[in-house]
Amino acid sequence: MVKRTLPTNPRTRHIIKLLRKASRSNNAEIWRTLSDSLSAPSRKSVAINLGKIDKLTQKGDFVAIPGKVLGFGNVSKMINVAALSFSQTARAKISHAGGKAVPLEVLLKLNPRGRGVKILR
Repeated sequence: MVKRTLPTNPRTRHIIKLLRKASRSNNAEIWRTLSDSLSAPSRKSVAINLGKIDKLTQKGDFVAIPGKVLGFGNVSKMINVAALSFSQTARAKISHAGGKAVPLEVLLKLNPRGRGVKILR
């Protein structure tokens, strides 16, 4: 039996701990799901382009990404995105469309219950 390890990045490990604690204290399963996605092996890491986010969301949605948001594609509506990291072009395009690009820790503070948040992988 192989021992399962967590990511080696200290920031990612800290976010996983925060998400699991928020899941228990707020009884919100969405944070547990998000922490499990972040705990996955690096070969299953998530990288999503803005074009895909734009197709799968509607105006005013709050989206959580357990990985990196890349700047390929355009954003045609105001979308709030929380992710582990952003490319510079993705951050610029989201803010130009009127949305916000925030880290996952900020999303936890803004919405502790996780209501109305979509997870995209």
